[in-house]
Amino acid sequence: MDGLIEFFSLALGQRALIASVLVGTMCGVLGCFIVLRNMSLIGDALSHAVLPGVVVGFIIFGTSALGIFMGAVAAGLFSAVMMTWIQQNVKTKNDAAIGIVFTAMFAIGVMAISKVSREGAHLDLDHFLFGNVLGLSDSDLYLTAFITAFVLISVVAFYRFLFATTFQPVIAETMGISVKAVHYFLMLLLSFAVVASLQAVGVILVVAMLITPASTALLLSTRLKWVLAIAAGVGILSAVTGLILAVYFNTTPGPAMVLMATLFYLLSVFFAPQKGLLFRFLHKRKTQLKIQLEDTLKQSLKLHERTQLTMENLINRLGFDAARVKKHINTLKQSGFLTLSGSALVITDTGIAEATKLVRAHRLWETFLVKNLGLSEEQIHEEAEKYEHILTEDLIDEMEADLDYPAADPHGSPIPQKRNEPQFSLSGLTVQQKAKIDGVQINEHLVSRLWRLGIGPDDAFEVVTSTDNTIVIKMEDDQHQLITVPVSLAKKVSVVNA
Repeated sequence: MDGLIEFFSLALGQRALIASVLVGTMCGVLGCFIVLRNMSLIGDALSHAVLPGVVVGFIIFGTSALGIFMGAVAAGLFSAVMMTWIQQNVKTKNDAAIGIVFTAMFAIGVMAISKVSREGAHLDLDHFLFGNVLGLSDSDLYLTAFITAFVLISVVAFYRFLFATTFQPVIAETMGISVKAVHYFLMLLLSFAVVASLQAVGVILVVAMLITPASTALLLSTRLKWVLAIAAGVGILSAVTGLILAVYFNTTPGPAMVLMATLFYLLSVFFAPQKGLLFRFLHKRKTQLKIQLEDTLKQSLKLHERTQLTMENLINRLGFDAARVKKHINTLKQSGFLTLSGSALVITDTGIAEATKLVRAHRLWETFLVKNLGLSEEQIHEEAEKYEHILTEDLIDEMEADLDYPAADPHGSPIPQKRNEPQFSLSGLTVQQKAKIDGVQINEHLVSRLWRLGIGPDDAFEVVTSTDNTIVIKMEDDQHQLITVPVSLAKKVSVVNA
């Protein structure tokens, strides 16, 4: 600990710490757009492709940080233009075009460094490949700070354009936003970030600082503004902790920063609130338990209807082991769905109502699969067994309305009706009786179904004919308009006296 305190009290330690914070922030924020646009390989390519520009800048301007920066940016932009041109004008796969350009540029850079080194100039290839944050000069730090500020200000200023072209490029074009111009501007920012990160982590590892914190943030949030903030935080934390570990263990800072970024990513993979493996495992366990409880309740209802509801029969129907069934029964007893009368198992009225919902969902889904998807009766049971547990109440109501409120499923079993029948229904009217459509119906899906027939709330009408299957009504505002309403729908339609 004393060694760390002593190190960060030195000027080189303070410069390294500041540079680590700047690089972590910039790479984290910019990396979000790179990952979301599926441009990770381009980030890797540009980090390698700037190498010949670094050499050219060194040859022309010497050790000037600004000169090397200008050469690297020029090489990065040239590479970006070449990649895009090949992708758009040559019959070559996108990833192949990227690989061709960046490997060629990197090879040129390595050859140029080798030639310059043989001529006596000191240009250490290892520093460009793996970084040397401890060797930063004041001018290097000022340049990194300037680039970081420029990148962050650009992201804030052009956030709306970056957002639109990232998620909806077609809509962005219709809004008058040039998707190509934004793409090239992003390439410019990426080139800046790569060059600014050269000294800290090097061209080999800079892609990790661009991609890993952003990927971590995307596991932790789905809102872009929060993703940007989290990515910046993870980038800073990775860079600073990596620097501290490198000093403590006397190793190379760049790889240590990348390893810390990877560690934070792995922690998110396991522990992220929505997307983490642990959350998904617990959610799966919870879902399986819910399904087993609902299956236990549904089978209890079926056995109750046959006056065969016993523990032994329930175990045989479910196929679970006895201990698990007893555990589920205890849970259902605590929920008020089952009870014990002496040693006999009894399903309560609340349990019957809840189990009936599952039966209704199952039989409606079977009907939907046969009528709308054309499946046979032999194919539908297993599908219905799965989906009855995940269909929402609103979706079931909508499905029932679209099916014209069927009375039985494809197997002939009656479909339980929802217990909110209207007090006065259209099916209860007699021929020549007048009434009005109630302004309030039992659900919005029923209102939508009436609209498709040409019937609106508060419309007055008269019953013309009535059969077992249909009711024909005549609208008061148009005596020539006759509308045929299926009896299954008429039973659900609430009416009031005209």
